[in-house]
Amino acid sequence: MPIHQELGFYATGRRKEATARVWLRPGTGQVTINGREINDYFGRETSKMVLNQPLEILEQKGKLDVTVNVRGGGLSGQAGAIRHGIARALCAFNPEFRPALKKAGFLTRDARAVERKKYGQPGARRRFQFSKR
Repeated sequence: MPIHQELGFYATGRRKEATARVWLRPGTGQVTINGREINDYFGRETSKMVLNQPLEILEQKGKLDVTVNVRGGGLSGQAGAIRHGIARALCAFNPEFRPALKKAGFLTRDARAVERKKYGQPGARRRFQFSKR
């Protein structure tokens, strides 16, 4: 659950196998992910766009510093986890932001994950080729 600390407002975001721990504090809009600048961490523009969506909707971009520790999954899952964490931390920062974030769907944890591989088969849904003879 998001809590207020001396570090700022904290929340956890999750997506696929990725988990992001997010801290928000008033500042200049600096985004640090695992000790690196956003442009160093994410090469893809879509990933940067995804994690900035909650800030842009609420017009808070450039007003809050974001510090993130993210582990697990790939870059796309990590971007989604960070977006979820930022949205939840923004709710802790100002409860009036909640309706706009909820309407945009940023507070919902995207539960889609990779389906497990079934035993005796080459993949989750893939079957061995049928042979008549």
